[in-house]
Amino acid sequence: MNTNPTALLLDLAANAQDLSDRDALENLLATGHRAWCEGAADVQSGIRREVANLSDTELAERCSAADAPWEPGMTRGEAVSALAFATWDAAPAAMAYTELEERAALFGVCLLGEELL
Repeated sequence: MNTNPTALLLDLAANAQDLSDRDALENLLATGHRAWCEGAADVQSGIRREVANLSDTELAERCSAADAPWEPGMTRGEAVSALAFATWDAAPAAMAYTELEERAALFGVCLLGEELL
């Protein structure tokens, strides 16, 4: 199985399209969740490196361009996190995970147990 989070999420979403077995979907979803978290962390690290030498004004412009505006009262760290999330959320891998979640939900599958709902 692919260890690259992006490739893995794309593969999982594609594999889920023909599945209706709840256990199989739950396994794909759990694997996908771990890959989503890894991909989000990778993007967060990359964004931190990319913006480390930007001024606050430049960072605010970068956030705005990504539809993650630096709102009044936010710290620089919060702005970087918002930028990283917006960047990851717009990535094909994150979109693939959303498709995987939606497919699983069609069959009543989610990662939270019923006792937690």
